[in-house]
Amino acid sequence: MTAPPPAIFLMGPTASGKTATAVELMQHLPVEIISVDSALVYRDMDIGTAKPDAATLAVAPHHLINLIDPTGVYSAARFRADALALMADITARGRVPLLVGGTMLYFKALREGLSDLPQADSALRAEIEADAAQRGWPALHAQLAQLDPETAARLQPTDAQRIQRALEVVRLSGQPMSALWRAGREAALPYQVHAFALTPSDRAVLHANIATRFDAMLAHGLVEEVRALRENYPLDAEMPSMRCVGYRQVWSYLEGEYDRDEMRDRGIYATRQLAKRQLTWLRGMADVTVLEAGQADNAARMQAQLPF
Repeated sequence: MTAPPPAIFLMGPTASGKTATAVELMQHLPVEIISVDSALVYRDMDIGTAKPDAATLAVAPHHLINLIDPTGVYSAARFRADALALMADITARGRVPLLVGGTMLYFKALREGLSDLPQADSALRAEIEADAAQRGWPALHAQLAQLDPETAARLQPTDAQRIQRALEVVRLSGQPMSALWRAGREAALPYQVHAFALTPSDRAVLHANIATRFDAMLAHGLVEEVRALRENYPLDAEMPSMRCVGYRQVWSYLEGEYDRDEMRDRGIYATRQLAKRQLTWLRGMADVTVLEAGQADNAARMQAQLPF
């Protein structure tokens, strides 16, 4: 039997140096970069997403960025389809797909497939939201724990969006979401995956990097970017693009909900929470080689462990 072609996963929390490592790796190996980032798909959202700049993209082009307007929706299912098609093209050219990013759900969807979950039901969602307004999301989380303990165990009691979806799935299908995920997994990814993760051993260093980067985003015009997006697109605060970390906080600032200093603090805190969730995902992933984030020789360390 012919061995499956190789693919590289480079994962890690936000502000861990993934892009720089990938660009360096590209200078030494025949790889093409596929972005695994649910925010980089949006056009005109450059500063707050830490999108690679024009100079970086000139030497290291990224697939799957700037795909849709900020009014659009990009799902894990669409990512999987797009990524598989690109991986096949890259392999056919005799090169290796290098998938880089921090959207762990996308990595999971690519590697394990997607379940056949029921479509959203607006009436049922309204009913669940009304129940939450009366009793609170922690009470609904407790209800979910009775119906789908596996899903409830990985959700915070205040994670309204995911609790709502999990309850919706149970009520529509009669089955726990966790069971549907297992039953609906597609065939294994037809690649020999070499998975790496850049993770910090000192959480304080990551937090400092997050604060520095968010301040740099503000200095480079994040507020002006969000203001322009509001002027150029028919956006509202609940659209997925405007729920991205940083954009949500700047939106509220522009609405006058709090001042610039509080916006900064909230943006940094939200980014830290995002990094925490990403690290939680990573701890649950098998067969991942962990490298210390921020080391200058990470690309060389990766290359030394690859069989090509």
